[in-house]
Amino acid sequence: MAVVSRLSTAFRRDMYQPRVFIADDHLLVLEGFRQLLTDDTRIVGTAHSGAELLEQAQGSAPDIILLDISMPDMSGFDLIPLLKEKLPQVKIILVTMLSEPFYVSEGFRKGANGYVLKQSASTELLTAIRTVMSNRRYVSPEVAADVRESIEHPWSRPDGYHVQLTPRQHEVLGMLANGVPTTAIATALGLSVKTVEFHKAAIMNKLGIKTIAELTRFALVQGMTEL
Repeated sequence: MAVVSRLSTAFRRDMYQPRVFIADDHLLVLEGFRQLLTDDTRIVGTAHSGAELLEQAQGSAPDIILLDISMPDMSGFDLIPLLKEKLPQVKIILVTMLSEPFYVSEGFRKGANGYVLKQSASTELLTAIRTVMSNRRYVSPEVAADVRESIEHPWSRPDGYHVQLTPRQHEVLGMLANGVPTTAIATALGLSVKTVEFHKAAIMNKLGIKTIAELTRFALVQGMTEL
């Protein structure tokens, strides 16, 4: 068995190992991914922020960048086009806790090549890397079905966010996402509470969103709140 193990290790070394750069603001995640991938890839760098990633990635010449969406200084969505400009051939896999279809669609719209849920990374990450290295997209099976079902939702179309909200609905959405109570929104906008509730229901229906938490995350990605 020892001979087989040594042969297997030698075979892996002879194969091309993708150059991987890992960007996540959690040290435990970085170390976990490093240990997971060390036998099958070459880890060429790590970053804890978007600025650090942009500074180091080009010099590291990665084939793959593993990127968290929720970086401390800028969104992973905003980083993708900047990285693609510097490294046109690089493959970017978003590795995140966010499982709503919007985030998956937005990631691919921005130019990502793969989308892996962190809770599935230990079993899926190598498969995702091999998939995108063969010029195919990878999506965690857990969210793939939901993404297919959401294609008809206006807010998850490949060409981006085109939901037609009224100016008043934009105001209500921004205030809701920033945690302003319905009664306070009504007072600030000179509306009745019932009217604010009507606007909230209309917004959530248009976006296909069911909870205030999802609404807040949506507004965060769209730059409507800094929460």
